[in-house]
Amino acid sequence: MSSDLAPRSSAAPVPTNDDNRYKAVQSKLNKFGKALDIAILELESLSGSMQANAARTDDVATDIENAGLDPKFVALTSNVAVALTGAARHVRKLTQIAQETVDLTHQTRHTHAKLYRGLDDVRSNRSEKTPKPGFFNR
Repeated sequence: MSSDLAPRSSAAPVPTNDDNRYKAVQSKLNKFGKALDIAILELESLSGSMQANAARTDDVATDIENAGLDPKFVALTSNVAVALTGAARHVRKLTQIAQETVDLTHQTRHTHAKLYRGLDDVRSNRSEKTPKPGFFNR
């Protein structure tokens, strides 16, 4: 049985800060979506590995039983197989939640672009300074 619990990717968490300019928000959403895509691939791999280990552990329990060893070892090994199967099921559920989050992130990025791209184009392409947000609310 192989168990490699160390993260396989070097995807660093998406940094957050108070930079809420259009392009910064778009970049953060893009990076977040990509990091989640990588995490989903790793979760899928983990789930498959756990399921394979559960099947192998179940086979070992059968071999122990056929060898006539103490039934407590059969029960313990079977419990490990059941636990691995349950853990794999929860990892698949987490994968589904991560996929939903990715989909919402892409939708949010698209909606943000639809709402604010035009304003950013106007502000970015003129030579005059623009007032800071909230200036006209005084």
